[in-house]
Amino acid sequence: VWLWPDSAEVDRVKSEVVFAAPGVTFPNAVVEEVADSGAVVATVQDGTGEGTEVTVQVPPQVVDAGLRAGDEVKLQRTPAAEGGEVQWSYFETVRSTPLLVMTLAFVLLVLLVARWRGLFALLGLAFSGIVIWTFMLPALLTGEPALAVGLAGSALIMYVVLYTTHGFSLRTSTALAGTLVGVLVTAALGTIGASTTRATGVTDNGNILQSLVGDLSFQGLFTCAVVIAGLGVLNDVTITQSSSVWEIREAGPTLNRRQVFASGMRIGRDHIASTIYTIVFAYAGTTLAVLLILQLYGLPFSVLLTTEDLTEEIVRTLASSIGLVLAVPLTTAIAALVVPGASSD
Repeated sequence: VWLWPDSAEVDRVKSEVVFAAPGVTFPNAVVEEVADSGAVVATVQDGTGEGTEVTVQVPPQVVDAGLRAGDEVKLQRTPAAEGGEVQWSYFETVRSTPLLVMTLAFVLLVLLVARWRGLFALLGLAFSGIVIWTFMLPALLTGEPALAVGLAGSALIMYVVLYTTHGFSLRTSTALAGTLVGVLVTAALGTIGASTTRATGVTDNGNILQSLVGDLSFQGLFTCAVVIAGLGVLNDVTITQSSSVWEIREAGPTLNRRQVFASGMRIGRDHIASTIYTIVFAYAGTTLAVLLILQLYGLPFSVLLTTEDLTEEIVRTLASSIGLVLAVPLTTAIAALVVPGASSD
């Protein structure tokens, strides 16, 4: 309740941001012809000017991406100034159909392979999106403490997602406990890392936000992003460790708790190794363009590591990885303590 955003304040902040000038619209159009020069002939499909054939210039990379006749684009229509003409320009390519097809394929495959468990996982994913969109983002826009918002939203997401997907049980509760501790560790390390490295949290998108909502704490946003980024991997590791301990107990009913913990940690060490690769490669993939630019500068590697973009990714990677590593023995230990004791047989 304390962090829940005031809807009136959210509306006020949004009303101060103007995306386009009055009268500017963004109708869809179908591409009729693409010239080598980058000029595109398109027919407007909706809104004012429907049926009008217009010629607009598109960036070279859009043409290189394979834009062709029959594709749908979104145009920007600027009303005519006094004594002038209506201005048309390219805004973006409409990608709704392929994105919808990929989403449906993903949903169908999850349901076919994971069945009811997959359905509950999809419901949990939808709930996560709702929490981020309706609570976390508005709260951040209205100036609520970013780290507190990240922790509260993460706890809510994990509570609902874990119990929805895996059911109410000691096994799930153990995974939840391990996940929450891992989130706290990640948050603490993200905060310390951002503070000690003097990371500003302002990158290309940050510059846009700063021009629109200048009173945001971008360092706080960065630590909040670190927390959210580590959720999925933590959830994966903790539920796997918890389930492993219960399976070990079922396979070895006479093992004492120390032996159960030791067996669980053998699985956990393998999981840690593979998951760290996942984290590092995922971040490397998202910053590939930045890495290419930095390599072109030809600066010493020690200098490149301290640039704002790379520093943020290093802090994010290390904070998530350390939280992950610590969550494994902690979750395994909790599971070994609460799993049924050794059989007397």
